[in-house]
Amino acid sequence: MDQKLSLDQLREKLSKEQFWVTQENGTEPPFQNAYWNNTKPGIYVDVVSGEPLFSSTHQYDAGCGWPSFTQSISKDALNYSKDKSHGMIRTEVRSAQADSHLGHVFPDGPPDRGGLRYCINSAALRFIPQEELGKAGYGHLAHLFQG
Repeated sequence: MDQKLSLDQLREKLSKEQFWVTQENGTEPPFQNAYWNNTKPGIYVDVVSGEPLFSSTHQYDAGCGWPSFTQSISKDALNYSKDKSHGMIRTEVRSAQADSHLGHVFPDGPPDRGGLRYCINSAALRFIPQEELGKAGYGHLAHLFQG
């Protein structure tokens, strides 16, 4: 994505839920979203920009009702900020390229995998199955599934 889309362009491109989550910091319901229990190999990209964000190789079932990951594909793919909404203090996760609200990161992930839990809204993501990486323009990430 070379230039950021206007809010009107994003409203046309995204579903109402995708717009609400990515642009208005919404949170979809747990256990009622597209990827909370996805176990297929592949990558998750920003629904706005297509920027690669997470891999199924780092995904795990945290039991929270949203897709959860122990790390991102690239440290440069995410930005972090303090979120004091809803009477809590949390660390918000946004995509670096499109500045989409993705979800939050918590320090209660698997200790043997770094201890982080990226709790991410499915509406902020598009899943690219492993077998479609090349066709979708993400062939350079096939190495994530080798070995």
